[in-house]
Amino acid sequence: MITCQYCTPEWLEQGKKSFDANPSLRESLKTLSKKMCYKIKADPAWGIDRDIIFGAFFEKGQLMKLAFFSEDAARKEGDFILSATPQEWKKLLRKENKFVIDFMKGHVKLEMGGLPGVLAIAPHADKIVNAITQVPLQFPDEMSPEELSTYRTYMNSFRDSLGV
Repeated sequence: MITCQYCTPEWLEQGKKSFDANPSLRESLKTLSKKMCYKIKADPAWGIDRDIIFGAFFEKGQLMKLAFFSEDAARKEGDFILSATPQEWKKLLRKENKFVIDFMKGHVKLEMGGLPGVLAIAPHADKIVNAITQVPLQFPDEMSPEELSTYRTYMNSFRDSLGV
């Protein structure tokens, strides 16, 4: 299977394809109908010069949309915006940490949406992580200096073209 760089269009595209090809993922999330957006806080050392948001929109277990969003679009279209550092998201996506624990500790912050709603989807957190990590990921701290430089340039380029 192809390895994708974290927080790139290729990751989201491959993630959606992998999800759609796996009926057991849809079945495991069949009671989930929410539009969640995730903000990755800027960290220039990781090649992320500005905050970036991606969203995973589910309807009865179907992954309807896995895409990047501008801040305005995330606020208009999403039910929630959760934010954290890229290092925190890495720990969650690599299943080293648990969402509920990190949320309660304040490592993941709720920027938009109600606390009861987030707590209602919390039981689905591990399944959501599993759904969006079907593709192996390379994170910026795993890149050589040359790869990181190329990653930063690519990230700034696709963000400008997508308006995110």
